[in-house]
Order: sequence, then C-alpha cells, then structure tokens
Amino acid sequence: MTDEDALDFAIVVYREDECWQAELLPVTLTSDLQGLIHALKQQPSESGTIGLVAVGDEFFVALRVLGDRVDVFLSDIAASWDFPLARQVLEYLDVPVPDEEELDEILQDEETVLPAGDLSIFADLGLDEMELGILSGDIDLLPEDVLSSIAARLGFSEPFERAIESVFG
Repeated sequence: MTDEDALDFAIVVYREDECWQAELLPVTLTSDLQGLIHALKQQPSESGTIGLVAVGDEFFVALRVLGDRVDVFLSDIAASWDFPLARQVLEYLDVPVPDEEELDEILQDEETVLPAGDLSIFADLGLDEMELGILSGDIDLLPEDVLSSIAARLGFSEPFERAIESVFG
C-alpha cells in the first residue's frame, strides 16, 4: 500500500455473547472526538467499547469506553497542528497543543513520535504500556498496521480485519 492509498477509518469493537465484534463507523467521526465518544457509548458491550481510528498514514487514536469512563490514546502529538481529531484529543486530555517552537523540536528528529494519553488503555486486555509505546513509536508502520497489531494482541484480529476489508476492499 502506498501513502496515497492510505485512508481514514474509524472502527468500533465490542464484545457480544462473549465474542468480539467490529463495525465500521462513519468516516466523519475521524475528525470528531465527541461524536466518536458518543458513538462508542451507544454500543452496548460486555466489557466496554473500543474505538480505533486511523487518519491516513499520519496517526491513530485508540479509545476505550467503560461506563462513564473514557480513556484516550493519541499516537503522535505533532499531528495536532494539521488534524482536528488530534487537536481535539489533546484538548480532551488537557495536554497543551505544542507551539511552533516545540513542534519544530519534536519534528527535528524524524525517528521520534511523541504519544499522549493513556498508555495503559489496554493493559487489562494483555497489551501493556511498554508494548503500546513501542508499537505507536514505530515510524515504519502505517496507522492501520499498528491498529491491526493491537487487534491481534487483544484477540479481535478477525472481526477487525473484516471491518478493514470493507474499507480497503
């Protein structure tokens, strides 16, 4: 897949009858954090609802809704300058959007990606903070590849891949 082929997508993942299910959400939610949270809260689930969003080949966002609790993880804070969803995530997390000087410092080392949010978002499901940090910091992986790895580690690879197939054909 080339950079031009990278698409935006949002997927909701939930457990029903002790089986993982995944469904594609409207692409408009890839730029609307509150709409995304609302959509995840609407989905009944036995163990909370997971939202996985990829924005092109730039970054991803992972969300987890457990009752009234909403945990959010952003793979790259530098995306907040160019993408509404990344900016909204930082605002939601009460993390300041980097100013131009800070952004230049971040981008100076092209090998560095700075995530924000809850690195332990999936720790109780078997993906610890260190592993999520390593995955999100791998600049050679596209966001959908990282999300696919997360899905595999958490045990819902098949439904996730079916939902991805509906995006990429």
